Parts: sequence; C-alpha cells; structure tokens
Amino acid sequence: MRISSKVSQRISAKFSALALFLAGLVFVAGSFLPGVRQVVADSLQDQINSLSQQNSDAAGVVSGLQAQAASYQDAINQLQQQIASLQSSIDSNLAEQAQLQQQIIDDQNQITQEKTVLANDVKTMYVDGTPSTLEVLATSKDLSDFVDKQEYRTSVQNKLQDTLNKIAALQAQLQSQKTQVDQLLGQEQFQQGQLSSARQQQTNLLSYNQSQQVAYNAQIAANSSKIAQLRAQQAAQNAKLGTGLFATGNCGGGYPTQATSPWGGYWGCNYGQDSTVDNWSMYNRECVSYTAFKVHQAYGYNASGWGNAIEWPGSARASGLRVDSDEEPGTVAIWDVGYFGHAMWVEAVNSDGSIIVSQFNYDYHGTYSEMKVSASQAATFHYIHFR
Repeated sequence: MRISSKVSQRISAKFSALALFLAGLVFVAGSFLPGVRQVVADSLQDQINSLSQQNSDAAGVVSGLQAQAASYQDAINQLQQQIASLQSSIDSNLAEQAQLQQQIIDDQNQITQEKTVLANDVKTMYVDGTPSTLEVLATSKDLSDFVDKQEYRTSVQNKLQDTLNKIAALQAQLQSQKTQVDQLLGQEQFQQGQLSSARQQQTNLLSYNQSQQVAYNAQIAANSSKIAQLRAQQAAQNAKLGTGLFATGNCGGGYPTQATSPWGGYWGCNYGQDSTVDNWSMYNRECVSYTAFKVHQAYGYNASGWGNAIEWPGSARASGLRVDSDEEPGTVAIWDVGYFGHAMWVEAVNSDGSIIVSQFNYDYHGTYSEMKVSASQAATFHYIHFR
C-alpha cells in the first residue's frame, strides 16, 4: 500500500483548511462574548426593564453559543471518524508488516534448508577435492560416464547459482515491501497525531463554550431572581393605589377565556400571561389588553397600536379623543407610574369622589381584579373619554 502524491496533497489541503476553520472558530468564539449592560435605573420598573434587557441579551449570546457548540461537536465527530478510519488503515498495515516479517523468517528458514542441501551436494561432488576435467576423464569408466559426471557437475553449479539468485531477489523484494509499509505507517501515525491535536483543540473550544453558557445562564437566573424581587416591590407600590381588592381571579370583566386572533391562533385569560396576542396587538392578560377589549366592547373603538398604558393619553389625543381629570363611568383611567403605567376601566363613580375600577395585571401576575380607589388618588389619574 502506498500513498500517492495526489492523496498527500489532499491530506495537506484538508489540514490547511482545518487550521483556517479552527482559527475562524476561535475568532467567532471571542465575538460571541459581549459585555452585559449594567443596571442603571431610577425606578423599580426601569430596573426590571434593564434586567429583562440583560436577560434578552444574554439569552441571545447563549443561543449563539449553543449553535457554535454544535459546530464544535460536529467538527469533533468528523475528526473522530477520520481518526477511526486512519486507525483502521494503521491496523491493516501493522498486520501486513507482521505478515511480511513472518514471511521473511519463513523464507530465511527455507534458505537455510536450501543451503544445507547444496552443501551436501557440493560435499558429495568434491569429497576428494576439486577435480579438473582431465581428472574426471581419467576416473571415468568410459566417455558416457565422463559426460554424465560433467552434466551432474554443471547441474549442481547451475542449481547453486539459481538458488543464490532466488535468495537475493526474495530478500530484496521483502525488504522493499517492508520499507514501504514502514514509511506508510510513519505517515499515517503522523497524520493521526495531527488529527488528535485538532480534535483536542475542538474539545477545548467546546469546553470553553460550555463554560460560557454556564456563566450566562447563571447570570440569567440571577437577573430573573432580581426581577422577581423588583416585581414584588412594584406590586407593593401598586398596593397603595386602592383601598381594597375584590372579585379577583384569572378571568373576569367579560374578558374572553378564549378568542380567535386575527394574527393566528387564540388568545384569552385561559392562556399564560403574555403567551398570546389579542385583536389589538396587545399581549394577553395585560392591563392595556383588558382596556382595549372594554373600549371595543362598549364603543366598537379600535385602540390597536396605542402602546403601553403610559402612552395612551397621547395616543388618545392624537386620535381626537378627550383626555382630562374628570371621573366618569365607561372611561379608561391611566395612572402614569413607572415605565409602563397602568390602565383601568372605570366601572362607577361614588358620591364621595372615589371610583370603582376593573383591571388586569394590577398584581403583576396577569390576574383580573376590581378595586375601590380613593378620591384623592383618583384625582391624579388621566381619563380617556370615548363618547
């Protein structure tokens, strides 16, 4: 077995390409590790938003790392296949090398036997010394005996020469074959070393990649824990809004349990918060999703694209609607607190100036509730009128 120059060129090309591939992956690995933004916020909601953005950034990084890890693992698998194929060839050549070595030993034993036979022939022929032609003629009984002796002598000489030539040719052939196999084994073992080195580099990159994933996932978990704490604090602030909650639950206020969405699929309070999108491009079980539903139910008005609750007064004015501080049943009350604000549907106005509102997500858990709001607090709201 011999590696041709074309095969050697292909092997060299493969390793050159592999070196470039590894260098590229190292570069890409570095590019996937941006610094995560620090929390700088003036309010609980701003902190929640900042941490949520950090988690979004980190999740993007983890997603990229996972794709990159898959490419590392694929490269490792390919290299392992090449190593296994090369090892199979090495094993085959080692077996051939052992077979040649055994053949050399067997042939050497045969040569020894041939030499013993020749030695006996020569000894028999020359037991009285090396006779000349005249001596052979003188000791022959007749001419026929002389010819027989000469032919025998020539035959022995020719046999001796043929055997010596055969021995020399066989030894040269076996040695040539063994040299080729030795060279091939050396090349294959060198290639195997290169492949093993490349595989180790890939394994190191994969290990580094996985450690980065662990670090980012740990940061996501820490941020999620912090967000939960901040939401609890926000809920505590919201608790100052009213004097009492009642009629709480996952659903209420006529908000659909399940409705067909024009965007495809379904939405409603039977689904997890923010898991679906309603008819007005709002995430389900949010305060603005509920008020958009109530406005459409009561007036057939479409508040699609009005944004977060804190943006609703501006969106309403831009749409030509009246926005003021006059409490009135059937209006949307906006509390401009935090980053998003809070939207409520005014159910009733009491004689003392307090109001009854219905709402979603007051507690930051996507639930429905009704609440009485004091007159002093109600006076701080913006009211959007639709009639």
